[in-house]
Amino acid sequence: MERRRIELLAPARDADIGIEALRHGADAVYIGGPGFGARDKAGNPVADIARLVAEAHRWHARIFVTLNTILRDDELEGARALAWQLFDAGVDALIVQDMGLLELDLPPLQLHASTQTDIRTPEKARFLQDVGFSQMVLARELDLGQIRAIKAQVQRAHLEFFVHGALCVAYSGQCYISHAMTGRSANRGSCSQECRQPFTVTDGAGRIVAHDKHVLSLKDNDQSANLEALIDAGIRSFKIEGRYKDMATVKNVTAHYRTLLDTLFERRPELAASSDGRCRYSFTPEPEQAFNRGGTDYFVNGRKIDIGAFDSPKHAGMPLGEVCRVGPEDFDLDTGDATRVVNNGDALTWWDRQGELQGVPVNVAEPLDAPGGQQVGTRWRITPNLSKGQAFSDLKDLLPGTAISRNRDMAWERLLARPSSERRIAVDLTLAQVADGFELTLKDERGIKAAVQLAHAHEPARDARQAEAQMKEALSRLGDTAFEARRVRLAMRGQPLFLPLARLNALRRDGLAALEAARAAAFERLPRHAPVAPPVPYPEDTLSYLANVYNDKAAQFYARHGVKLIAAAYESHEELGEVSLMITKHCVRWSLSLCPKQAKGVTGVQGTVRAEPLTLQHGDDCFTLRFDCKPCEMHVVGAMQKHVLKQLKAELKAEPVRFYRSRPVSAGGALHGARSGD
Repeated sequence: MERRRIELLAPARDADIGIEALRHGADAVYIGGPGFGARDKAGNPVADIARLVAEAHRWHARIFVTLNTILRDDELEGARALAWQLFDAGVDALIVQDMGLLELDLPPLQLHASTQTDIRTPEKARFLQDVGFSQMVLARELDLGQIRAIKAQVQRAHLEFFVHGALCVAYSGQCYISHAMTGRSANRGSCSQECRQPFTVTDGAGRIVAHDKHVLSLKDNDQSANLEALIDAGIRSFKIEGRYKDMATVKNVTAHYRTLLDTLFERRPELAASSDGRCRYSFTPEPEQAFNRGGTDYFVNGRKIDIGAFDSPKHAGMPLGEVCRVGPEDFDLDTGDATRVVNNGDALTWWDRQGELQGVPVNVAEPLDAPGGQQVGTRWRITPNLSKGQAFSDLKDLLPGTAISRNRDMAWERLLARPSSERRIAVDLTLAQVADGFELTLKDERGIKAAVQLAHAHEPARDARQAEAQMKEALSRLGDTAFEARRVRLAMRGQPLFLPLARLNALRRDGLAALEAARAAAFERLPRHAPVAPPVPYPEDTLSYLANVYNDKAAQFYARHGVKLIAAAYESHEELGEVSLMITKHCVRWSLSLCPKQAKGVTGVQGTVRAEPLTLQHGDDCFTLRFDCKPCEMHVVGAMQKHVLKQLKAELKAEPVRFYRSRPVSAGGALHGARSGD
């Protein structure tokens, strides 16, 4: 039976984090190169990526590099050259957004469609498969039925889906609010996270619907309960968000999903991991310990009202206890559980009476005796670590009865700062008697074999049982290698033979080296899928700024695939008036119980708010919320700020660059007035 291989895809800010992701069970790791990645502060030298590749390929795991910003014309050659450097470093695939790259002389590297390509429909997914993409990450907003519909149209390419981490409120690639407000483009890797700001929401009559709420801030993605359903819908790669996350978080979350998937594979033997080896952890994975805003499975099982993190975009932490006394310089905390230890350096949080999150780090945590003089209790005296100029009385609403959470646990961080996982590949070893000595055969869990021989006289063992036990024990000692012995068998003709321990150990070492070499020789690079010929038509014949066309090569790509009118990307600054700066499946009206569909048969505020635009206000920034009820989507509408345009014009004057301008396409596919603008 050919098993269906499922991939766990982990993020890495740098090579060291990537190596730990592999050691904690990742089948693949995605990482940014020295440029052109959609996380501009998570770049890495090619030499470091090569080091990560070498570690990954030991496990037959894969390394994917993000080359997923939109590119100006003057950046295309640099991106092409980088792609070849990454190919030479052994990288397995490039994650891309800009279709201009497909018009270049790229190395034979597999191409994966970035989340920025906004794949929501079977038609878009089928098109990307047919132009040469081998894997594509679907929009996070899809439900199981929509994923199944895409899978029915996509047979060659693998489908990927985000299962954990921060959620962008907009469809990926369809958010321009950062660029409009600050000049920092999300499509260029520099999002300013305007969506995490607090907003006041007003209706058409100017009535306040919500005051200073983070209504565009979502909880974090958590598909822990949906892995099997997603596999059955057609997902082959499970992606963890987080190329800015620290090493402890990547270890923890990767181990969590590795454990869930391995448990599933044990129950369903037709499924298997896409790489080799099993992990043993020195900790129990707890995703809640990592930075999170609360969990949601988003739209996978249909629209839900509680997907927002409206009170705060910060990490509130895990419940710890309750304040039972407040003194002039310290306070007492009752955890209610003697196993909950408070540590110096922990960070504690609580909600004040205005619903805002407050917090303070712990300077000293002293355990208090339990009632009756017992040494183990649940109460702790907390001396906070106040910032310079801060007084204890400044800690807002820290009162008896206040519920306390912990969003930094020093004991947990110390645990994950140490080596916390071992990954081993199962090997069967057979020692056989041959004509002039012995042969050791090794076979790994993938079926790869290696054999080494040792010339040695056949000497009968004095104590057959003891000799057999000693030989098996010596052969099973694989030490700090990538392997562990699953079965050890002696294939002797007649009575067990004697072999000195030193010679047996040397034979074992030679065998493991031979198996490593055999595994390296058996490793195959992922094939680059050839595009369908002749060029398949794009599902639409007109592209707006939402298509993110930023260079002439991208325009030529779409023209070659039948598009008649191609607008320039928002970053080309042709859309100066009010446009949709963000398109999202998240609906503020729905989340605030103001949707007319919800109002049917319900009394209360719902009946006072009509199905009309709402307004968002944050400081001087003002946006209109418009609602497209047929697809059940929300548009955040606004214009590019004047100070941003002024800043960008000054930058362009100082250092002219070339990018694509809107133009029509002739019937023959040529561009009318093809030009680039400074």
